Amino acid sequence: MKMEGETVDNKQVIFKGFIDRIPRETDMELKIGKIELKAPKGSGAFLVKNLYLSCDPYMRGRMREYYDSYIPPFVPGQAIQGFGVSKVVDSDDPDFKPGDLVSGLTGWEEFSLMRKHEQLRRIQQDDTPLSYHVGLLGMAGFTAYAGFYEVCSPEIGENVFVSAASGAVGQLVGQLAKLHGCYVVGSAGTSQKVDILKNKLGFDQAFNYKKEPDLNAALKRYFPEGIDIYYDNVGGDMLEAALLNMRIHGRIAVCGMVSSTSLSVSKGIHNLFSLIAKRIRMQGFLQSDYLHLYPRFFENVVSNYKQGKIVYIEDMSEGLESAPAALVGLFSGKNVGKRVICVARE
Repeated sequence: MKMEGETVDNKQVIFKGFIDRIPRETDMELKIGKIELKAPKGSGAFLVKNLYLSCDPYMRGRMREYYDSYIPPFVPGQAIQGFGVSKVVDSDDPDFKPGDLVSGLTGWEEFSLMRKHEQLRRIQQDDTPLSYHVGLLGMAGFTAYAGFYEVCSPEIGENVFVSAASGAVGQLVGQLAKLHGCYVVGSAGTSQKVDILKNKLGFDQAFNYKKEPDLNAALKRYFPEGIDIYYDNVGGDMLEAALLNMRIHGRIAVCGMVSSTSLSVSKGIHNLFSLIAKRIRMQGFLQSDYLHLYPRFFENVVSNYKQGKIVYIEDMSEGLESAPAALVGLFSGKNVGKRVICVARE
């Protein structure tokens, strides 16, 4: 039993230095620091024990020097940051008390001192798994919701295509589209994931893009009448093929570009003339633009989850030491579902 005010070891995942390629485990290292289990008096801060940490593709962008991005880079020599679920251990903030559960940005470490409270939410514990607050009910789930409803403006009966469809975001987009009355096809990179999309997540069809020599032909096969909505998580060749297969007044929500090997040396994209000929609306977005909708999202998704209308697949790694491999695995498709690291179970 750890005592308040005691100084303890604090295992941390440290960011070593900037890169401009797919991350490797050697870009991070595990170190053991020290931390006092007490929030400094007058600091307005509070100390948390981290329980679950989220692995997300956007974190790769924070591993390079600042290139006019929407979020600052990690600091070399310091712990990586990411979304997590944490338990308050000690507090100098009257709004947060020991024992409170919170979700928001925290450090990749066992204990973190929280000084900033933006996008920090208090969790009311129920029978929903705590880890879902970094997945289904966290940034990934809200990204799916905001992108699908606000950017794509879906109508009943429309044809929806989702890439990286078994990932943290894609799996919920597909299920929301089905609940909305759409025809939904997803792409993924293994036959196991394709099976999950069709038999567990309820997609109408799914295909393994690695087994398709011609992505344009594959999309024509699954969408003979064309695509109304493309929820794009990958960019690259798949986006180029989707552009050729969009219907008039189609919408493309650009959520991610996980296919890009370099983030600073960008390649051009083919088939953009389709935007004019078919009057397609293609829009990038951030979930943080829509935070005012979070309460509506939370109520909607929790209700559907509790009724069994939504399922959510997690890929859980045990222990902070598993975190570097878990993050790196995102970029080679090793995860099946939402990749989460369990640091501690309270």
